[in-house]
Amino acid sequence: MKFQTRSFSVAKRAGLGAILVRLSLPAILIVISGCVTPGDSLVGSEWRLVEFQSMDDAIGTVKPADASQFVMSLGPDGTVTMQLDCNRARGTWSSQSAADGNSGSFGFGPLAVTRAICMPPHLDERIARDAEYVRSYILRDGRLYLSLMADGGIYVWEPASDN
Repeated sequence: MKFQTRSFSVAKRAGLGAILVRLSLPAILIVISGCVTPGDSLVGSEWRLVEFQSMDDAIGTVKPADASQFVMSLGPDGTVTMQLDCNRARGTWSSQSAADGNSGSFGFGPLAVTRAICMPPHLDERIARDAEYVRSYILRDGRLYLSLMADGGIYVWEPASDN
């Protein structure tokens, strides 16, 4: 496939040296497709934590006492907000869907997290700590599975609304 490229040109007669940018449509599509943006199936979704499945038998599966206290919202602008028990978190997220549309890469950017001391078990601290290690996702049976790198575990989420 052959793409036409065009150069940038400066409008000499426009005030303050305005820049006119002329790009062909294929060049614009190349720029857009190179971006990692939130996966379409996850954009604008809200999830409630079901459990954390550790690959370490000593930890096993950990479930929150009250799942409504663990909610994650994946904004269409690439922001994530979380209620983590008695704490809150805010940051960024991105994903790249695989061909099947039900799996792909997933990552959180740095999260700003409040530091109130919640009642045990301290799932809020675990989620905040593990967020930087999330690498992939799978959507299966209406649930979102976020997998940590190096078989570190899986966070299982279900839709927050019961619609």
